[in-house]
Amino acid sequence: MKLEDLSKDELSQLHARAQSDYLRLCELKLSISMARGVPSSEQLELSNRLLELPGIGDYIAEDGTDCRNYMGQQGIPEARRLFAPVLGVPESQVVVSGNSSLALMYDCLSFAMRNGVPDSLRPWQQEKETVAFLCPVPGYDRHFTLCEAFGIRLIPIPMLGDGPDMHEVRTLVAQDASIRGMWCVPKYSNPTGTVYSDAVIEALASMPTAAPDFRLFWDDAYTVHHLTSENIQIENIYEACSRNGNPNRALVFASTSKVTQAGAGLAMLGSSVANIQWWLKHASVRSVGPDKINQLRHVRFLRDLKGLNALMESHKALLKPRFDAVLETLQTKLGQHGFAGWSTPKGGYFISVDVYPGTAQHVVALAKAAGVQMTDAGACFPYGIDPLDQQLRIAPSSPAVEALRAASEVICASILLAACEQKLA
Repeated sequence: MKLEDLSKDELSQLHARAQSDYLRLCELKLSISMARGVPSSEQLELSNRLLELPGIGDYIAEDGTDCRNYMGQQGIPEARRLFAPVLGVPESQVVVSGNSSLALMYDCLSFAMRNGVPDSLRPWQQEKETVAFLCPVPGYDRHFTLCEAFGIRLIPIPMLGDGPDMHEVRTLVAQDASIRGMWCVPKYSNPTGTVYSDAVIEALASMPTAAPDFRLFWDDAYTVHHLTSENIQIENIYEACSRNGNPNRALVFASTSKVTQAGAGLAMLGSSVANIQWWLKHASVRSVGPDKINQLRHVRFLRDLKGLNALMESHKALLKPRFDAVLETLQTKLGQHGFAGWSTPKGGYFISVDVYPGTAQHVVALAKAAGVQMTDAGACFPYGIDPLDQQLRIAPSSPAVEALRAASEVICASILLAACEQKLA
């Protein structure tokens, strides 16, 4: 029977069983982290050959650049060509720099606050009203942290089955000139796995905005991270913006952090000619050039788009059994009770779970006490506040499959126990 249909006596009996299961699992003395989307050691080993590349004597890029030296702010040509199809922009409009796309996002916010962006009337920090960003929720906590670091106001937007609620987005950006940007993880979104529909992408590219310098921070972090054979493709945001007369609207970010080696990958930015020139101008103040040796080794290792896709198939083979283990446990332990729901992503790194309202924080505390570390409840919402205290993010990527099964049992037992306690109260 579903939780809502139980009598008080039946609920008390279920509570007793849930408590017994939870205490039994506590006795296992687990120590498992599912807090962040960290690649497993097996995934990192897929790219161990990078450690041997480019090799002694191999340091000249195709245009004659000595990769050991300074300069080359935009990245070597072969690296830009390799990742241009991933970003969906011409290779001349690609920047390859550093190892962290989050750092590139930080740069763009920093440059915008201090200098404005192309189309700006003045630096964002000189605006009379505090600059605001739209934030589809649940969303990526580090995006919100970036904005908070710059004093940017966060406005939550509901995430629907095909992307953000475009009725609300259109209304807000049309009437509020303080809204200068919007965070988007358009494919296999963190944490729900949502894929933006073509209609949503077209609307984002074409919608009128009160701010002339409105920007989409398009974090396409999971674009090649498929979990099924579908290999879903979405509309090209740069082309859609250009077609609708807004060529500067989208700043497209990606990285190889979960493709090769997370601490030694490559980060990329793709956008309009004006936006790339803007980034290069301001980036040249803080650096005389990126690590081009790392770019060269990635080109030697991945070679081309075919090589990249082959590597991602190997990642999928390691990740899918982990996701399946968690999803199977959720269904087995909670499906019959009717109050919890969860995403079944076709790619990306996370599973989003909605628990009984008012219990998410308690669930995280119960799981932690039983040896399973989860992302803090509320982390996927601006300022860490989930109004319903209901959403959880599960990251299945790093632990081994058997450890995941045990951890998932702990999480399910914690969810059921917290729900029973809330109902009995």
